[in-house]
Amino acid sequence: MRALLSTIPVVCFLALPLASLAQSIDYDPRRPDELKSCDDHEYRGREGDAQECYTRVLNGPYTAVTRAEAAWRLGDLQRANRLFRDAVRGNQRLIHARVRWARLFVETHQYADAQTLLREALELSPSDVYGRLALAHLYAERFDGQAKAIVEQVLGEDDRNYEAHLLAARMLLEEGQLDEADASLDRAAKSTPDGLPPLELYSARATLDLARGRDSATMVKNTWVTRALNYNPRYGMVFDDLAHFEVMRRRYREATPLLRKAIEVQPDLWSAHADLGANLLRQGQIEEARQHLQTAYSGDPYSPTIVNTLRLLDRVDEVDVSSNKFTLPASGETASTDVEILLRLNRKEAGALHPYVLELARDSVITFSRRYGYRPTEPLTVELYPNHDDFAVRVAALPGIGLLGVTFGPLVVMDSPSGRASGDFHWGTTLWHEMAHVFTLSMTDNRVPRWLSEGVSVFEEWRTGPVPGVVVPPEAIAALRAKKFLSVADLDSGFIRPQYPDQVQVSYMQAGLICLFIEQRWGFEQLPVLLRQFNREISTKDAIEATFKVPVKEFDEQFDAFVRQRYSTALARFDEWQRAATLARKSVEGEQWQAVIDSARTAIAIFPEDIASDSPYLLLAKSLDKTGQREQAIDALTRYRQAGGWDPHALRQLAEWLEAAGQSMAATEALAAVNYGDPLNSQQHLKLGEQWLEAGRAEDSLREFEVLLALDAHDPATAHFGMARAFRAQGDLQASRRHLLDALETAPHYKPAQSLLLQMIEERQE
Repeated sequence: MRALLSTIPVVCFLALPLASLAQSIDYDPRRPDELKSCDDHEYRGREGDAQECYTRVLNGPYTAVTRAEAAWRLGDLQRANRLFRDAVRGNQRLIHARVRWARLFVETHQYADAQTLLREALELSPSDVYGRLALAHLYAERFDGQAKAIVEQVLGEDDRNYEAHLLAARMLLEEGQLDEADASLDRAAKSTPDGLPPLELYSARATLDLARGRDSATMVKNTWVTRALNYNPRYGMVFDDLAHFEVMRRRYREATPLLRKAIEVQPDLWSAHADLGANLLRQGQIEEARQHLQTAYSGDPYSPTIVNTLRLLDRVDEVDVSSNKFTLPASGETASTDVEILLRLNRKEAGALHPYVLELARDSVITFSRRYGYRPTEPLTVELYPNHDDFAVRVAALPGIGLLGVTFGPLVVMDSPSGRASGDFHWGTTLWHEMAHVFTLSMTDNRVPRWLSEGVSVFEEWRTGPVPGVVVPPEAIAALRAKKFLSVADLDSGFIRPQYPDQVQVSYMQAGLICLFIEQRWGFEQLPVLLRQFNREISTKDAIEATFKVPVKEFDEQFDAFVRQRYSTALARFDEWQRAATLARKSVEGEQWQAVIDSARTAIAIFPEDIASDSPYLLLAKSLDKTGQREQAIDALTRYRQAGGWDPHALRQLAEWLEAAGQSMAATEALAAVNYGDPLNSQQHLKLGEQWLEAGRAEDSLREFEVLLALDAHDPATAHFGMARAFRAQGDLQASRRHLLDALETAPHYKPAQSLLLQMIEERQE
């Protein structure tokens, strides 16, 4: 997955499964006694007895908090909310009521309100254990690293807290720390509270078995699943939890039958219907996905994720779908292979984007098939969304998230270039990154750890992408300087549950640098060897040691030495770089051009990989041009592009300067590169069409004029005239004449078209 953090696009995998609506077990000893017999019926799956019992409590002479809990269990959430609110208003110092009210908000997806209530409760009683654990659950749902710190603190005070051990185990399972999760579950088992069900413990044990290599298809007969269902025959959450873990590992197909089983066991488990709907969407099964989402909505109308996804599905007819097939030639003992790429593009921009998206997707398949020795075995789908919130809802059901692209096995979903302002992201690099995920996921049956799949994608951006060049942002250098890089065996945790603000971005870069280190230390051919270690269930530690024949600790030490050597200048002079870069920016504001030149050159010499929006390269080029040093300004922008810079305005400027300097082919190539960053500029395609035609590249010229026609359908004469000349250069006189007549039909007095038509008539007469 590609994410946008600050001005630097970075990458990570999506980890946002839908939250469960089913009320979690209340382990707080303050739970009212009047509820416990009702709870026992529910925990045992005796639904009718539970409903009758909770109804008696709701209508009985009990406190507002007790009755709120009963209403909650009965599914009357509005009444539960009112009763909790009345209880808190009646006593502003109630702590337990606030904590439970907050848990209600968490389970109805109102996270901000939940956090407010928990902060109020902890202000009243900072040491309240179950208030702190409720906050940890909230953070854990949002994959916030603060959850770990809270749980560790609670267990430091009381190592027998059952709920804390369960939550710790859940987070460890999500991060792939299986031995540590096992130990947490052992400690939980030794501290199980009397009278409370072991259902969540059984479910976590089953998940651990699955993580350790059990086939998901056999989990129905798993010992722990059997124990859970013996305790409660309607406990569908055991299968929902297993599916959650498979989704975390990107094993979407394996999750589907588990979710179907969850619904079979517990038909009113709305979270499982929602999860199944979301998972079917990842596999392209739109109509069945809609059915389960509608079912989920009927039971959980408060979920924004369900509502948003259903609204998006109402607009599926806005998409233009095309099937594009090509053949990978035979290689060695591998026969030629037919590959199909399905493009799903918004109808309004499909004509303009189709040639570039298809070209880049096809090139990526050819490149990665050769480099990694794997060929796709099923159609690949690429979806682009011009509305960023539509894209966000498509992948996470939540608008406003800072993502650029996400891969679900053979499905790539991403922002369209029109989904963000020009210069915000390089869509070509994003697509290349996501297509690399298609290969690392497919060739390992989705077992590849998050850090390695992300690392390969970042590495391939640098090595083979449309903007090659190793690019590491200053945040990663600062983290390296502060010794915040993680051991490779623990690197997944930096993606899943970050401990500091920049850690996700830093983890992306560290993963890419590890792949670069492998290439330079052992040779590129060892990177596919490492990937293939994950054709089975294996830990990162064991895979590293099996591939490179060194202990993982030594691997970490060698990587640390490599990366510190590579960035030795930036590490030693980081403060000086910051001062120089800051001075360059400030000097531009005051038009102190020589000061900009001096400070920008210093910054580039220290850290040449800084190609951000205010890169010293750009400031240097501007200042050199302002002082009459155009040739050196061209050199500065050329070095910026070679370093991985891609800002559309800068490359258009470079193309203009190169053309003025008589370097026409270099100018055309610089302008053509802008298509993979900002392809929806009509004047850009007009100019490129003319330049390619002049260079004798009629096929490239024709593509540019076709895109111009798609972008400027209201004034097509210029595009048709360009296409006529491109077809003429290719020798297709019939197509040339057709487009020439189309140009004159739109603009009868268009003299260049009239002249060419006359010339063609004369040629035919000869």
